[in-house]
Amino acid sequence: MEYRKLGRTGLDVSAISLGTEYLMEPSPEEVMGVIHEALDRGINYFDLFWPQPWFRDKMGAAFAGRRHEALLAAHLGAVMYDNQSGVSRDPVLAERFFHEFLTRYDTDYVDLLYLHNCDQQEDYEALMRMDGLLGQALQYKAQGKARFLAFSGHTVSTALQAVQSGHIDVLMFPINLVGNAVPGKRELLQTCAAHEVGIVAMKPYAGGKLLQPNQVMAMESWQVGGSAIELRRAATITPVQCMAYVLSQIGISTVVPGCKNVDELSQALAYWDADEQARDFTLPLAGFQQAIRGDCVYCNHCLPCPAEIDIGATMRLIDQARIVAADTILTPELRAAYAALGHNANDCLQCGDCEERCPFGVQVIERMEQGVELFAG
Repeated sequence: MEYRKLGRTGLDVSAISLGTEYLMEPSPEEVMGVIHEALDRGINYFDLFWPQPWFRDKMGAAFAGRRHEALLAAHLGAVMYDNQSGVSRDPVLAERFFHEFLTRYDTDYVDLLYLHNCDQQEDYEALMRMDGLLGQALQYKAQGKARFLAFSGHTVSTALQAVQSGHIDVLMFPINLVGNAVPGKRELLQTCAAHEVGIVAMKPYAGGKLLQPNQVMAMESWQVGGSAIELRRAATITPVQCMAYVLSQIGISTVVPGCKNVDELSQALAYWDADEQARDFTLPLAGFQQAIRGDCVYCNHCLPCPAEIDIGATMRLIDQARIVAADTILTPELRAAYAALGHNANDCLQCGDCEERCPFGVQVIERMEQGVELFAG
């Protein structure tokens, strides 16, 4: 397992973690099997948004005796109406379900507390009030009941405001192949990197649609972080390719695939043993015909480089530097990461081999020149 920093929290989080959305129906024994397998294989981050007491009881039992191995993420505002899950901005109702979470998971605190599922501007303004759920979450943090605050949503505009507010340490947002060209998504990821806000990538399979055999896929906005779209798939897509795409993007701390059994968990974790050919996501991404021409997706399909530059890693740092440089000087962390590459934009021979291989028409030489200028001095 690889571990990454969860933004400015300083927590080390497993790069592939676990979303528990599909563990509602399995038996307590099956749930325990999935959770224990995940822990045994090095997963330490678990997203837990279902408010139903029977779900929380199953999960609480699964973590019994192993709470110290796990980072638990709860969602403030995730409530239940007539046995069904729902969203509420009522502080009284939100408090009831939050404290019930602590009781049923037999814990005194949560590692991350999400401001839950906000997509509309009016809802954002209500959620982020000091006499609303934001103020309530800040109180829980001061009381030691929540270590860090986070925000979950599916709309670039509200997610961006949350990141820029300074109140949240982590953003959970849909990141997947089909949402690659969602307007503003790249800027959102870069802004998270600039503010040291960790990114938890949800919906890596677009709600399971990417793994289905049907050729035409109708995507709802919540699955991709943008407008509802219909796409025709040109190639079969695997869980490994989905993991590879997400983990290659700027600022991603961890990805949380939903797995309903151990077999599905193993399919996601197969990424770690997969070779570069199995991880290559360029064919399915290009097949959607919605990848933005000229935008690097850090796939390294342009390699090998005669100057031994890791072009994907270099381009990722250049993209981060471009948005940071618009507001302030480059951070020491960015400069250190650039220097640590060994071979970077300064070593570019401008041979053009990479541009000939790039499936997305990226002007690599021009971008390398920008990188030299950005990191000069």
